[in-house]
Amino acid sequence: MNDILSRLRENRPLIHCIVGPVASNFCANGALAIGARPIMAEHPLESAEITASANGLLLNMSGLTDGKMQAMTASAQIAAERSIPMVIDAVGVACSGLRKRFVLKLMDKAPPAVLKGNYSEIYALYDGQYSSSGVDSDKSIDEKSVQKAAVALAKGYKTTVLASGKTDIITDGSRVLKIKNGVAQLGSITATGCLLGTVCACLASAEKPLLAAQYACALLGICGEKAETPKGSGSFMCGLLDALSHISDTDIVENIKMEEDYFEKA
Repeated sequence: MNDILSRLRENRPLIHCIVGPVASNFCANGALAIGARPIMAEHPLESAEITASANGLLLNMSGLTDGKMQAMTASAQIAAERSIPMVIDAVGVACSGLRKRFVLKLMDKAPPAVLKGNYSEIYALYDGQYSSSGVDSDKSIDEKSVQKAAVALAKGYKTTVLASGKTDIITDGSRVLKIKNGVAQLGSITATGCLLGTVCACLASAEKPLLAAQYACALLGICGEKAETPKGSGSFMCGLLDALSHISDTDIVENIKMEEDYFEKA
């Protein structure tokens, strides 16, 4: 675990990101800050070609359009055929039936290396009757319920699930890791959740999915702790990008707050 970021920065992987317009610039800058090379391409006629040349793929459901759905489908197929690590960020599936159906369809055809979402989004993919308002996590969902949903999804799709929240829950269906780094100020600017998915996609190009997701949560949480400021959201956003640019593997190893809550033999 202690050299993932160093390897990422040495190899400078190309990460194909299909992300909504609100988050695209921030996610691209975050990927650049940790040492990856993002390409934000979403045209259906070029997406598969670009994915084929990439080291990782991020499919983020924010700002979903017909064209993006076509592009994501083509890119997911190529990623599956060529064993390119893919992260699906299930933004908004708890408030949009379209997004939920589309994510489930994608996973049936091409299970991702990592399925990422906040507590509400992960629970919505597990429980077809559940829905919530907007893209923020439903504070009424308890950690135990999310953990149960995440484990079931991980086992069902043979993937790693990352449920982000005050405590991030990561599971491959056997191990459950909980990361407790971060600050409330991360919620004061838009797209920090999308940035987590981007960081995870970058790291998944360099390491196995469970470890990549674990490291991504710790990395972003620690950077949030370093950037926290009373000056306000703008200064925090700049500070967060600065922290991403300078964080090291040693910083992460020394500051990670992790628990392993559950283990089941395969």
